Amino acid sequence: MISEEMKMRIDDELKILAVKTGMTLTEMGRRMDKSPQAFSQKIKRGSFTLDDMQDIALATGCSFECAFVLPDGERIEIGGRK
Repeated sequence: MISEEMKMRIDDELKILAVKTGMTLTEMGRRMDKSPQAFSQKIKRGSFTLDDMQDIALATGCSFECAFVLPDGERIEIGGRK
């Protein structure tokens, strides 16, 4: 389960991403084939999967990377798509 702190961070980071890519959150959601209401609720709940994050990256023209990084620097990539 995602903590309230993590929800706030995802919300804030999506807003920053929207500004830096020159789009609104509404446009971001539409590019993912989500209604403005559905995307807004998803943001409020913080219920994003790795696939959702990869879809957001695709919709915004970015890449998405997710990995566990071990103390020795070895990376275990999560999801496999970029």
